[in-house]
Amino acid sequence: MRWPWSRATSQDQLVVSWSGQVFSYARARIQPGGQIDVRQIGVERQGTDSLEELVSRLKAQGFGGLNASIMLRPEQCQVLQIASPAVAPEELRSAARYQIREMVDVHIDDLTLDVMHVGDGQDKSSGQMFVVTATNAIVREVMSRANTMQWPVTVIDIQEMAQRNLQFALAQRAGTGDRAEAALILTEERQAVLTISAKGELYYTRRLDLPPGFMSMAWGHGAEAVAADAFTPVDEYVPDYSPDNTGLGMEYQPGTSQGGNDADRVQRLVVEIQRSLDLWDRTWSSKPLGSVRVYAGERSAELAAWLARETGQTVSAMEVEGLFPGLKNALPQDRAYCLPLLGALLRT
Repeated sequence: MRWPWSRATSQDQLVVSWSGQVFSYARARIQPGGQIDVRQIGVERQGTDSLEELVSRLKAQGFGGLNASIMLRPEQCQVLQIASPAVAPEELRSAARYQIREMVDVHIDDLTLDVMHVGDGQDKSSGQMFVVTATNAIVREVMSRANTMQWPVTVIDIQEMAQRNLQFALAQRAGTGDRAEAALILTEERQAVLTISAKGELYYTRRLDLPPGFMSMAWGHGAEAVAADAFTPVDEYVPDYSPDNTGLGMEYQPGTSQGGNDADRVQRLVVEIQRSLDLWDRTWSSKPLGSVRVYAGERSAELAAWLARETGQTVSAMEVEGLFPGLKNALPQDRAYCLPLLGALLRT
């Protein structure tokens, strides 16, 4: 997906995300043969520094004046799914803008958007399309920071597309590139991103909210204590893409019954993941899900074992070090946050 302000690409790549006070980066050089040599990767936090002080710190580390791609984090953009308008290709954006006007919580003129087909556009998915939106204010902010750093911005990407690139690269390496596979990436934040792709095309995506402290909770322990009727089975699940309901929508209040105990909140994530996988099976019976790859930093293997036991799916930890040996240079606590940036590098 190429946004309207894209410029020419370069072999020397800097991919960044800059959301709030958190700046994450992956700087790489494309070697002959296509190998991506990651030379710098990590996270810089503004903390008590002013923005000007952070910019000075980044320039001192050699980030100024590089060709850059910017990846928007989930909190900076929205991914909607709609029926493809029956219009000429050059009119899709205008038609999509009209169609989503009731689905967003800002005036439609205050949004920048792009569109893409669900899947490859050749089969059942051709009747659906993704609409990616970001407020003009967010776009102005990231471009203002890029100008401050003197970056010629080559492209603005989103995490879902970067994640799709990662899972396809891993599938190709495993010899399963023609199969449908899911990926789930958890970061230190309160949201996980689930994507399902096949043959390098994105077919499904959903954002799942996590309760505070989820990454330090015990997973798969105490689940026996969850009552069998703690969750109401559903016959049909259709994702709600409205602005205030892009995840699980759980309100976490320690010490109260509203959020339930940790076992309840942990198990709720399993339920929502299972709903998404069940929806896939019903909607895409011609593309059975081959496997699920998950990433949760140092707890990836634990997450994979837990979800495999709970869902009955083939689940494995997302191992990307074979593709990007430089990931080991990021601090352990920063690797999950940096991982999607590596997927953005793969667009080259």
